Amino acid sequence: MSDKFTSVTEEFWVAPQLSKDDIRDAASAGFRLIINNRPDEEMLGQPKSEELEAAAKEAGLNYAHIPVGGTGITPDHVDAYLQTRRLNPGKALGFCRSGTRSIFLDAYASASAGAPVEEIIEKAAAAGYDVSAHRPVLDALAKQ
Repeated sequence: MSDKFTSVTEEFWVAPQLSKDDIRDAASAGFRLIINNRPDEEMLGQPKSEELEAAAKEAGLNYAHIPVGGTGITPDHVDAYLQTRRLNPGKALGFCRSGTRSIFLDAYASASAGAPVEEIIEKAAAAGYDVSAHRPVLDALAKQ
């Protein structure tokens, strides 16, 4: 398995920008879903979502594009993520430029779905991401 892929839970992993080769590696590693959280044309030279989607389909993977731009994560992003995960159970790989937006989106969605906030923060930290500054938002989402 690619060392680009970082486990957050057994079912959710994160990565920085993926290539077509990375997508083939993800299929070989048992992933069922690729979630692209990067807007197209964020940087020169990055692959377009439609190219990555075609590579995912060719590799037998489901694909979702939930781009999170500079304005941050919105309730619509969280809803789209939760719906995508409900429709595509199993091992998923979220990616963006560095993996940070993907981990935050998963944290927000997990809190919205009722996961314990402390557990969300601990799992993100174990994966190398600090989401603790977002505790007030995670707490509020968990209480909804």
